[in-house]
Amino acid sequence: MKNNNSAPEDEGIRLAKRVAALAGVSRREAELLIENGAVRVDGVPAVLPQSRVQAHQQVEIAAGAKPEPVVPVTMLLYKPAGMPTDNAHRLLVAANHHEPERAGQKFLPAHLKGQHCMTPLETGASGLVAYTQEFRIERKLQEDAGILEHEVMVDVAGTVSPEVLMRFERSPARVSIGRQAEDGKQTGLRFALKGARPGQIAHLCDQMGLTIVAMRRIRIGRVPLAGLQPGQWRYLAPHERF
Repeated sequence: MKNNNSAPEDEGIRLAKRVAALAGVSRREAELLIENGAVRVDGVPAVLPQSRVQAHQQVEIAAGAKPEPVVPVTMLLYKPAGMPTDNAHRLLVAANHHEPERAGQKFLPAHLKGQHCMTPLETGASGLVAYTQEFRIERKLQEDAGILEHEVMVDVAGTVSPEVLMRFERSPARVSIGRQAEDGKQTGLRFALKGARPGQIAHLCDQMGLTIVAMRRIRIGRVPLAGLQPGQWRYLAPHERF
């Protein structure tokens, strides 16, 4: 009797089943090989175990590949201004990977599973945001949240007097003038603040009578924005530490 729940023959079979048969491994081990980017179908990388292949298609498994879980990663995103942090994870796709050939890390769909945003930003602010799957990074950012220094460039309307800078000395932030427009219409301030919270810098500026025009986080701890453009992301390098 024909099983009505079986897929039509012309739809092919699941890639994981084909790889399991080719490699002589379990279905789960086959899925791990695929998720690690070790499998090609007709010469094209295939990373979705549930995809289907036809009998005539060529399936290749990289020599020496091992069925091991995908190594967890941390992703650093340049969040554009105007985008809520809750929506910014949608930018973490292969097309937005900054210079992947220099990163030494191949993008895999599994890198997106269970990513936690550890350093949110206000919707109106732009700059560095960290997402992680790594337990040690998540714990580090949680435990050191109160002492980790954030560096933020803040453009404010008008000039900033020496008196205002002196008043900032009594605040939790170290503030200096990064640049000042020749026409006096705008001043760029550099904030270095430990344990920065969303809205805190805006509150400090409001206390000083300053109107924020733009705000961009350029560093979290020892990790810089590092040449990213708005909407781009990169992997945290093995040698980098927050």
